[in-house]
Amino acid sequence: MTTENDLEIRSLRVGEEQLFLAYPHQPVPGVGVESRRSWPELLATGQYRPEWSWVARRAGRTVARCAFWGFPEAAVPFSLDWLEPGAEPDRREIGALLLATALREMRTAEGARPEYHLFLPPGWRDGDVVREAAEDRLAAAAAAGYEPFVERFNYQWTPADGLPARSIRLVFREVGDEQVLAICRASIEGTLDGYSARDAARHGPDEAARIMVADLAGLPAPREWWRAAYTPEGELVGLVVPSRNHTRAVIGFVAVVPAQRGHGYADDLLAEATALLAEQGAEEIGADTDLGNRPMAAAFARAGYRNTAIRVVLQ
Repeated sequence: MTTENDLEIRSLRVGEEQLFLAYPHQPVPGVGVESRRSWPELLATGQYRPEWSWVARRAGRTVARCAFWGFPEAAVPFSLDWLEPGAEPDRREIGALLLATALREMRTAEGARPEYHLFLPPGWRDGDVVREAAEDRLAAAAAAGYEPFVERFNYQWTPADGLPARSIRLVFREVGDEQVLAICRASIEGTLDGYSARDAARHGPDEAARIMVADLAGLPAPREWWRAAYTPEGELVGLVVPSRNHTRAVIGFVAVVPAQRGHGYADDLLAEATALLAEQGAEEIGADTDLGNRPMAAAFARAGYRNTAIRVVLQ
């Protein structure tokens, strides 16, 4: 617990959920997961934890709160995705102190700080109320040591959007581990994905590929869904990973190897993944790509995926 500037800042203990729920302000529509997610429901599944949920209290009132999200089986959180700095005149300073205290006192993986994922509506910079709410959170995070990393389009597909036409020019086959690693390694060349480029710069392309494969394998979906794509003549085109996270079906990965880029094959891979997930009964498919990855963004639009949010990632 930290006491500073007449604030009491601490994480919850089991049985203190009401301190988090006593936050008196309604969420700003579209800003943060707090506007679209139930903290008590995810607390019950272990995706939030009392010790990962923090409050700032002033004069016996909860004036700000934040929560770190993680996989149900994980010992440490994966990301910070819930931050509400409140409405006090010094709310940005409160939010910064709240985050700095949580990051200092909470155990995380190898001392690393979880990324901050701030979900916002498309065009969030255009509206005064939404922009101010976003800037409050971004300023608090910056003061606590976070730096901008990347912005990503978030997409959603439902059966009402219609299935994209399945490819008639590619052949899809199940794929072995060694070839998956090789395709991921090849896809890093000229990548427009911020995570792949960052990992390659930090660790080299071989290790970046291993990180990519490990992240995909960690999703709770059958490995047998993964597909390599080939031309009818047997030339390798790429890899697509239809998958699931803990809430819905997702497009885990779409990659076209450098030698095959420029032919629109991302459309074929995305259509195949969408069809495979629909065959498994998916009523909703999520996906995302960096704002700078315009070719992939265009492929999602052509396949009927709707941009439902922007995710701002700070590291």
